[in-house]
Amino acid sequence: MRKSLIILLLVTFIGVFISCKKENTSIKVPVDAYFNAVDKITETMIHDIFSPPVASRIYMYPNVAAYEILAQKNTKYSSLYGKIKTLESLPEAPKDVNLKVAALVAYIDVSKELIFKDQIVTTYADSLYTSWQATNKEEFTASKTYAIKVANRIKDWMYKDNYKETRSFKGYMVTTDNPGRWQPTPPAYIDGIEPHWNKIRPIVLDSAAQFKPKRHPDFSMDPESTFYKELQEVYTVTNEIRKNGDTSEEVEIAKFWDCNPYVSTSKGHLMIATKKITPGAHWMGITKIACKQQKLDFMAAVHANTITSIGIFDAFISCWDEKYRSNLIRPETLINNTIDKEWTPLLQTPPFPEYTSGHSVVSGASATILTHLFGDNFSFTDDTELPFGLPSRKFTSFNAAANEAAISRLYGGIHYRSAIDNGVVQGKNVGTHIINKLTLVN
Repeated sequence: MRKSLIILLLVTFIGVFISCKKENTSIKVPVDAYFNAVDKITETMIHDIFSPPVASRIYMYPNVAAYEILAQKNTKYSSLYGKIKTLESLPEAPKDVNLKVAALVAYIDVSKELIFKDQIVTTYADSLYTSWQATNKEEFTASKTYAIKVANRIKDWMYKDNYKETRSFKGYMVTTDNPGRWQPTPPAYIDGIEPHWNKIRPIVLDSAAQFKPKRHPDFSMDPESTFYKELQEVYTVTNEIRKNGDTSEEVEIAKFWDCNPYVSTSKGHLMIATKKITPGAHWMGITKIACKQQKLDFMAAVHANTITSIGIFDAFISCWDEKYRSNLIRPETLINNTIDKEWTPLLQTPPFPEYTSGHSVVSGASATILTHLFGDNFSFTDDTELPFGLPSRKFTSFNAAANEAAISRLYGGIHYRSAIDNGVVQGKNVGTHIINKLTLVN
């Protein structure tokens, strides 16, 4: 009897010990949990069809929230507070908070505020939270409570960026008094997207016009003018590419960097849409590739994604400021009206003015930042477009990728040479400025 009682007490003690040990186990958050969250946001944005500028906003704010939580008690990385003029200080994390858990919860919570259909993100979040709660309920609860406080502070800051106000501004006004002015293009003839994006508050730039690019060649239909020669180049290059067939290198490059989130195709009376990632999403994908290739830890990966997403966000503000200042007509419109009414570009012309090339600006900024973070001559295989049926491409550096992204706009027939070349310079200026202002590694 006594022996049985001792055994019973021993079993009970062991059970309580194991239970307590399990309860006190700190939650482990692998870096892939963060990458998966970013992927879920991208997947949702594709579903919701966000324009490239708006998509850049969706990537940036959640990353800032996550980074600021992680940087609090990190001796290597410093806070963005004091370096981003409009960002206020955030509440300090209590001792019982798991910073990685809090960072990911804040990332997800801010993200859900920026998208329409959050089912994809919510499902992923629920699976994480269930697992974390089972591992250590007290730690998870404390971390989540703190994360929501931070997320709410970030949202308050976010709401002041003038985005909501621009939703009620007047749309782009199409006029025909100037032959060089942008007009909606086929097949959908969509109105100009985000004509007031230059009124969105930048993160690091002093103003939307801080890196105003060199002026495009003056509009002229004189065959000897620089502008007309660039127009003719688009027509000649695309025709030569077509002669080489759909499997030519130039076609592959054009399609790989298309990154048009909404390509519409007419079939009879139906308009069918093909959804894809934006230019910013492509470069966030490249950032992920670089992080995984270098086997960065959680903190370093969030840092790289945060700085890159800030660069992409400010690059779009800079680019869109110029687009609606110059309001330059697209090659498709001019070629159809003056050279060949049957001509079509290899890529569908996006619904906004031509100068400068958005992909060129964003690629120039992203490549500059990533080169600073990972070094020059960083070879990588870009498989970002695999989910969309396109093969991966290899690059010897981020700048090589950016240059290919830029020239793809000429191959695709949607930009003149000046918009491409000057766009890359504009983007590099933005990227360099961000690097100089946001040196966060101690």
